[in-house]
Amino acid sequence: MIFTGGTISMRFDPTVGGPVPAMTGEQILSQVRGIQDVIDVGVEDFARLPGPHMTPARMWELAGAARAGIRDPEIDAVVITHGTDTLEESAYLLDLVLDTAKPVVFVGAMRNSSELSWDGPANLLAATRVAADPGARGLGVMIVMANQVFAAADATKTDPGALDTFQGRDTGPLGTVDQDRVIWWHRPFARDQVPAQRLEERVEIIKLSAGSDGRLVRLAIEDGARGLVVECLGRGNVPITALEQVLWAVRSEIPIVLTSRCPRGRVLDTYAYEGAGRELRVAGAILGGSLPSHKARIKLMLLLGADSSVQQIRKAFESEIVPS
Repeated sequence: MIFTGGTISMRFDPTVGGPVPAMTGEQILSQVRGIQDVIDVGVEDFARLPGPHMTPARMWELAGAARAGIRDPEIDAVVITHGTDTLEESAYLLDLVLDTAKPVVFVGAMRNSSELSWDGPANLLAATRVAADPGARGLGVMIVMANQVFAAADATKTDPGALDTFQGRDTGPLGTVDQDRVIWWHRPFARDQVPAQRLEERVEIIKLSAGSDGRLVRLAIEDGARGLVVECLGRGNVPITALEQVLWAVRSEIPIVLTSRCPRGRVLDTYAYEGAGRELRVAGAILGGSLPSHKARIKLMLLLGADSSVQQIRKAFESEIVPS
């Protein structure tokens, strides 16, 4: 088990007037009744960070720590505790770079240990049951919260405070933890892998909305961005007021990946009016498939870190899209 901090490690600190990361991995485990009946566990205290302090560079280091555990023949699975604000990004990054059949399971909490309803121990026990279950092999990196199991590529945090905040964007849960059993519903259809030796952090997200003028798109590129994710409307359409700047960005020869602000579904070159996805794709923009903007950014960082060309990046993002 790799402990990185997050709400699952927090307790109320009267000095600052709120919960902060405070507990070690051993202290958290001591509160999980019955875990010794499920696994033999080794503990690594990787960090004690709140979720927003987890950067892509630290996620890359976390991937290295997980890889070291996976390569140990005495270790059958890895469980990672994490702050929920950035948990899905870390989980997705590890899913892209770890080539293993061994289960890797992320878990967190929505309430801290000073609250009577602290959900950390129950979530950690459920994550452990998933990691120890034979059916978890080969499923890639997973997230377990509130007894639900999600694929890292599909899971998203939907509510800032609800215990069942994590949901599947498009495919729903892979399975459910029911007392001492894991019930599997389905397996992921496909799993992406990026053979990156590093990641390129100079990738930004620009969100467009009605009437956006696109100036932030130009600013990001002029400031040195190596890639850009543009969160668009609907199927991947941009406001006409931002079209000139987005087309300028596409001509700048850095990868421009289009995603949607919609909570489900994928971008596609369905429409052909001015500013629609078809025009942008013909101009050279890359359709980001069903990924939300923050996960598309992680994938683009890794593809750039693998020294992929724009055409290779296009293929990696658009593999699920049948050109019309």
